[in-house]
Amino acid sequence: MTVFVDSDRLSETRCCDRSCPTEGLPMTTHSRSDWTIAQVEEIFNTPLLDLIAQAQQIHRLYHDPHIVRVNQLISIKTGGCPEDCAYCSQSVHNDSGVRPKPLMSTAEVVAIATRARDNGASRVCLGAAWREVRDNRQFERVLDIVAEVTALGVEVCCTLGMLTAEQANRLDQAGLYAYNHNIDTSPEYYETIITTRTYQERIDTIEHLRGTNITLCCGGIIGMGESMADRIAFLHALATMEPHPDSVPINVLSKVEGTPLGDQPDVPIDETVRVIATARILMPHSVVRLAAGRHLLSFSDQALCFMAGVNSIFSSENNFMLTEAVPCTDHRSDRHLLETLGLRAKVPAGATPPSKVPVSIRTSDGATLPV
Repeated sequence: MTVFVDSDRLSETRCCDRSCPTEGLPMTTHSRSDWTIAQVEEIFNTPLLDLIAQAQQIHRLYHDPHIVRVNQLISIKTGGCPEDCAYCSQSVHNDSGVRPKPLMSTAEVVAIATRARDNGASRVCLGAAWREVRDNRQFERVLDIVAEVTALGVEVCCTLGMLTAEQANRLDQAGLYAYNHNIDTSPEYYETIITTRTYQERIDTIEHLRGTNITLCCGGIIGMGESMADRIAFLHALATMEPHPDSVPINVLSKVEGTPLGDQPDVPIDETVRVIATARILMPHSVVRLAAGRHLLSFSDQALCFMAGVNSIFSSENNFMLTEAVPCTDHRSDRHLLETLGLRAKVPAGATPPSKVPVSIRTSDGATLPV
């Protein structure tokens, strides 16, 4: 498939800054969610350099190509999770060496979040190793934490497991900006990775969030033994959500000793870039986040990912994601990376979203499909 832009619409606009490819372009109201598996497959199988070029074109039309959203994770409650996710260092079913830690105090979390903000993070992601949220004093503390961290001027995201509609509403009232609830992989491969929670239960939580002002962060993991067909089905599942997730984290399996997936082969960089570029084309408005596994990538590997449409990363102050079992690059190194590539971190507040322009995909038979 070939991406093209409606030249008539472009000619109607005038950019006040000729160096900026998005300045002054007209805005579209929504992205399409009616992709078929066959259409996703055709995009996914586009020759790699063509795919990257198409993804970069769409990225520049829908986003400021120089801005990267930097996020930091905080494990506010670590380990002891009853789920059996085959990749996870925090599951009680996996002998990863991660020791359980109780829910942190509000003051502890605020102190870490303040340092994250001062290091350039515009979003702080709070993770608790729970299967589901329970209506108890711990949830009340989480609500306090959300309110206090939000007051720092950063976006706050939580990943706490399954939610009821009422719990989602309470998080909304506390000021929560985003909630992460990944689908992890394709619906067909899902039971190979997790048996203690169904795919439909994940969708149910997503639906509960849809009734609030909380934005959805939803993606998954590649490198868990899934096939290319599973990756296509995974991307199709995300791209047919209505509306698309506000942010789509693409994790590359960070192999943890003691987990069932600890001996999986590494994911070749071309496969990672192919998933990212396809996600960018299918979901042009979404923020595409290069999440876990970035420490495995070289400078040039990461540059390719940014070219393919990544505009968000996780960074850290202690060189790990939620636990020490999963490494993550530190803030200082990431500042150097972004500066070298001519990119800059999004400021925590006050940024103006870029304008949008209609983009279409041209199929091999000459038909056009709006993105």
